[in-house]
Amino acid sequence: MSWFRIFLSLTAAAIFAGLAVYAVPRGLEARSLIAIEDDPVQIADRALDKSFDAARAQKEIESALDTKDADLAKSFVELAHDRNVTVDPALEAKVNAADAEAASAKAAAESFALGLATGEPTDAASLAGTTVGDLFVFGDVRDAVRESARLVTGEKADELVLGLACVGLAITAGTYASLGIAAPARVGISVAKAARKSGKLGVDMAEYIGRALRQVVDWSRVKTALAGASITQPAAAIRAAREAVKVNRAGGLLRLVRDVGRVQSKAGTQAALDALKVAENPRELSRVARLAEKEGGKTRAILKVVGRGAIALTFAVFDLGVWILGALITAFGFVSSLKGATERVTLRVIRRRKDRRAARFAAIVAR
Repeated sequence: MSWFRIFLSLTAAAIFAGLAVYAVPRGLEARSLIAIEDDPVQIADRALDKSFDAARAQKEIESALDTKDADLAKSFVELAHDRNVTVDPALEAKVNAADAEAASAKAAAESFALGLATGEPTDAASLAGTTVGDLFVFGDVRDAVRESARLVTGEKADELVLGLACVGLAITAGTYASLGIAAPARVGISVAKAARKSGKLGVDMAEYIGRALRQVVDWSRVKTALAGASITQPAAAIRAAREAVKVNRAGGLLRLVRDVGRVQSKAGTQAALDALKVAENPRELSRVARLAEKEGGKTRAILKVVGRGAIALTFAVFDLGVWILGALITAFGFVSSLKGATERVTLRVIRRRKDRRAARFAAIVAR
């Protein structure tokens, strides 16, 4: 029976050893992840270690050039240089040429005009046009009047764009009054509207903004006040929008759009649009803003490679805690089983030696 118990202990030790080989490294990794859960820069760095190399850099740069996205291609070149990843000099030369072409005076003027007219920025120049239009209330009035008219006539209107336009008009007045202190929020509103129009606003983020706007905008006043206004009557539209917005309730929304403005100022317009698509809530967007402040132009490439993995842990904190607990249990089980087996083997050996001594002593006495 004693040998059977030893066998059971050794078997249990072997099983726990196998489990520990799988669980302990993951438990240690989970412990290190929990330690950096509120540091998006370190989270992104760990994710890039596993997914970004020379082959990935070349693939992403070529893809960006094929889609004529010089800004993204340049972002990948910057990220490759920062992480000591080799980029083909010929490919880098193509990126520099594409970036120079996109930044040419003619292209910049066309982008500015497009942003001013449509309110849908795709780069820094077009965002400048969009923001100028919004600062001079043309853009917000255009969006507010168009969407409110659809709302009143029963057509499908985008209430999110309408609400952001109304809040934008209210913020614009504050920007003038504060001599530009509210500018990040003003830029953030313009980018958020553009993201919505272009389909780059994530579903979860759109739901959050929608809930926030329902607390900030008095929709009944918007319907009645803006319905009769027109693009040629901006004063009436501005007054109506201001009266419909309860700025004192807009704290959460203003923090969100300020974070959008921070991303735009540090990493560019496209990075801000990407942030609104990747982030699912204001906390994650704030993390993107912190990432952009540290990484600058590399932010777009980071978001493209690792997505939400750049700002959020792959597993929930609860799941990480389970891994840590599992690692502790398997390690404890292995040590306990090995200890039990060692003790039983030792006792077995001691007893056998005692039995042999007793047998020899009995044989001597019998003589």
